[in-house]
Amino acid sequence: MAIQLGGTFYDLEEVELCYAPQFGSAKSPVNFAGMVAADVLRGDMPLAHWNAGDNALLLDVRQPAELAVEQAPGAVNIPLDQLRARLGELPRDRAIHVICRSGQRAYYATRILLQNGFKARTISGGMLARTILAEEIH
Repeated sequence: MAIQLGGTFYDLEEVELCYAPQFGSAKSPVNFAGMVAADVLRGDMPLAHWNAGDNALLLDVRQPAELAVEQAPGAVNIPLDQLRARLGELPRDRAIHVICRSGQRAYYATRILLQNGFKARTISGGMLARTILAEEIH
């Protein structure tokens, strides 16, 4: 319906959909898709991709126990809950690409970094996307 009416991502984040607690949440996946897309379009959630090929510092904001399962080579680990206290460990003259498992914590970390004057981007899809990309290559 949104496509037929010429709707935008901004419309999707505001659309009112029927809500029945036994069937779903107050914010539908349609609203969330609109919110994420609108954040990207507004520049509130700058993205990078695994194949960016630039000289950015890779910052992993997962907990150390998660690193036992999978790691990105060369990534610096500062868990999200420690990030504000450890900002001094990060370079201000270099882009920072932030990862977590799926992207939510990386988004929060990117917002913290941007608000403190860093050049930061969230790696789209996080470690889940990296896993999928690695499987496609092999």
